[in-house]
Amino acid sequence: MRNAVTEQKAGANIPPKANRKDPMCFSPFLYRARNLVERFFNKAKQFRRIATQYDKLAENYLAALKLVSTRIWLRGDESTS
Repeated sequence: MRNAVTEQKAGANIPPKANRKDPMCFSPFLYRARNLVERFFNKAKQFRRIATQYDKLAENYLAALKLVSTRIWLRGDESTS
């Protein structure tokens, strides 16, 4: 997996196992930031228009994503139940 990522000129940020003798480079800060991005997209996919990608043009999809992200931001930590 790490070799495939390196071939694409990207860096893997996978936490090493505790018993590994030669631990790989790992940044907890990047790991937390990636987690925030993943959680945002999981919340955005709760909106049908984003999940199904109804929009044919990239500009329209981006506009819908901006509206959804604004709505998520305004709701904050509000419970969905």
